[in-house]
Amino acid sequence: MSLQAYQKTLQTTETTRNTEYRLFAQITSELMEARDLARTDGRVANALHRNKELWGILMTDCASENNGLPEALRAQVMSVAIWVNRHSSSVLRESAAIDPLITVNRTIMEGLLQSAE
Repeated sequence: MSLQAYQKTLQTTETTRNTEYRLFAQITSELMEARDLARTDGRVANALHRNKELWGILMTDCASENNGLPEALRAQVMSVAIWVNRHSSSVLRESAAIDPLITVNRTIMEGLLQSAE
């Protein structure tokens, strides 16, 4: 019962920005764990997939007419999302480094923190 109460409180008090930050933090942590694993390890593909999903959702949201971000910022987010998708494929195919994906996510997380202040 107390877990349900906690989840309900979390849902009502957590802002969209906090939710975005939390998701970026979780997925970035997964990418960091996958960084040194063999590319054939399923955890690598899973971390990359979750990151691509997150960026895909951001891209879809930025394409929406109801998105409140300035148009130039929306275009930049969409551009980064396309890059994330391509680079993620390169990580699996060509053993490209995961670090650039981690760096991009951390940059977004810093921006989310700054805008919350």
